[in-house]
Formats: sequence, structure tokens, C-alpha cells
Amino acid sequence: MRIITGSARGCRLKTPKGAEVTRPTADRVKESLFNILGNMVVGRKVLDIFAGTGNLGLEALSRGAQSAVFVDKATAKLIEENLRLTRLAEKARVCSCDVFAELARQGAGSAEFSLIFCDPPYHKGLWQQALRQIDQSEGLLAENGILVVEHGADENDVPELKRLLLVHNRRYGHTTQISFFQWRSYVDAEEEDA
Repeated sequence: MRIITGSARGCRLKTPKGAEVTRPTADRVKESLFNILGNMVVGRKVLDIFAGTGNLGLEALSRGAQSAVFVDKATAKLIEENLRLTRLAEKARVCSCDVFAELARQGAGSAEFSLIFCDPPYHKGLWQQALRQIDQSEGLLAENGILVVEHGADENDVPELKRLLLVHNRRYGHTTQISFFQWRSYVDAEEEDA
């Protein structure tokens, strides 16, 4: 696993021993995801939950994101190592804590992340739980924010959402799909201005 482009281009990331701890995003899926995002990554405040190796947040920082917060209780030390390897540590903070507790804490303030990556273990209902919590949060996702969720190709049960809207979905083979969400009010306003 490596950083594809930007300031840390080509840097190989450390991965944990044993596949039970993380399931890193494949390079081809990551490349497609960042091709979809394009220049929208530049200058954004990133929140990477269920961060694993830090792969997605590190790629965003390498491509010009302003800052990143990584949340993963099991792999916090690994993320810190990868931040040192990529020389991106000064732009980041790592939280070794429960993802849902951190979402509640960040959402109670005015963090307003403009790009959130959510890549939990598949088939455990975690992405749906995170999606519902972000949908109900006032201060977590910025008005023009983008929420990117990686989930299993057979996990199609998007929970009922009041404020978030699924704006794009891409499937990768028989294992993975990526869904992009934005605030319904933001999407409606953009369509009115078009």
C-alpha cells in the first residue's frame, strides 16, 4: 500500500500483521475515489474514522488537504508511524478512542470537517450507525462537506436519513462499493444556482 500522488507520492505505508485488524482500501479503489474527488480535496479539513492504516486521510493530506484527524482505537500507533513516514504529522492528530464517542464529541463542537472518510469493517452495521450519527450531528460535517463511505458490495441498506443525501455510488467488483453523501440543503441550493 502506497501514497499515489502529492507530497508523499510513492511512500509505502506500514500495515498491521494479520488481516483481522484492518482491511486496507485497495490502491485501485483509492485511486478511483480520489479521481472522483479531484481538486475538491485541496484545503479541506479531513476526518478519517475507522482509519486503519490512515491510508485515505494520508492520501488526502498528500494531495493538499489542510489537516486531518484520524480515529481508530486499534491502530492509532500504526497511523502515527505512517504520519512520520509520509512527513505529514504536523498536519494531523490521531485519536485512539471509540469512533462513535469521538463523533459525538466532535459534533458537539464546531469542528465542521469538509471531508469525512468512513471505512469500517464490512458486515457489522458500523457504516450505517456512523451515517445516522453524522446525519443527526449539527457541527460535524461542513455545509459544503462530502462524506465518503466504503462498504461491502452487498451492503445496500442505506439507513433512513433526514439531512444527508446519497449523491454518487460506485461499485468495485464483488467486494467493495463507495458512496458519497452531502447535505440535502447544499445539493438543493447548488441545483437552484445551476
